[in-house]
Amino acid sequence: MAARWRFWCVSVTMVVALLIVCDVPSASAQRKKEMVLSEKVSQLMEWTNKRPVIRMNGDKFRRLVKAPPRNYSVIVMFTALQLHRQCVVCKQADEEFQILANSWRYSSAFTNRIFFAMVDFDEGSDVFQMLNMNSAPTFINFPAKGKPKRGDTYELQVRGFSAEQIARWIADRTDVNCFVLAMTSGQMWNHIRGPPYAHKNPHTGHVNYIHGSSQAQFVAETHIVLLFNGGVTLGMVLLCEAATSDMDIGKRKIMCVAGIGLVVLFFSWMLSIFRSKYHGYPYSFLMS
Repeated sequence: MAARWRFWCVSVTMVVALLIVCDVPSASAQRKKEMVLSEKVSQLMEWTNKRPVIRMNGDKFRRLVKAPPRNYSVIVMFTALQLHRQCVVCKQADEEFQILANSWRYSSAFTNRIFFAMVDFDEGSDVFQMLNMNSAPTFINFPAKGKPKRGDTYELQVRGFSAEQIARWIADRTDVNCFVLAMTSGQMWNHIRGPPYAHKNPHTGHVNYIHGSSQAQFVAETHIVLLFNGGVTLGMVLLCEAATSDMDIGKRKIMCVAGIGLVVLFFSWMLSIFRSKYHGYPYSFLMS
């Protein structure tokens, strides 16, 4: 009996020891992985603070973009900016990319989950060869998890290369929700382009708060549209409350009428702004 008990104790001790020995390398590897990731993020943040678009050669690209671990996305512009390459489009696309990266870096929604980088052909031709890339400029999103999919390559010929279009594409491809809210709003357009709050005609003194073109806007225009959207939203809330509330029928009727009035009024005004910017738009709604 004593011999069996000693055998059982020795067996349990050996199993526990084996489990501990096996777990030590796993825990050590995890700590090493976290340390490497922390160093990579710190390095990227340091470079981003100096220059929102990080210039990368082959070594930096392989270490910070391709190699795991990585819990951040990197939007990379592959380009050829040297004068002897004579790439006019590359210069234009670079200006838009710089505007977008600067706007993101200094926005209140900035996070270390997205970084902007560029690889110039003359500084990283090996990267172009590795990716079988033979044209520039090209924008690719390298997601935090997995390899880039087909949609992670920006369709430059279809969308163009304006900062706003690139921002919408990034919003579609990234899982960082604050990027979607920050980069696709009218306020972010203002931050990117820096328009005036309004325009005063020097001859007549008349102040315009709505820009007459669909390609531009004033800061005041963003605030006005925000107010109108708020009015429509409030109207919808009142309609929902009128339909589901337990209040007496008289109050629910008042809420319903007020909700319909708010939706009709503010949506009509919002549509009138749309028509004033898109000349020839054939549809109208009441006061628009």
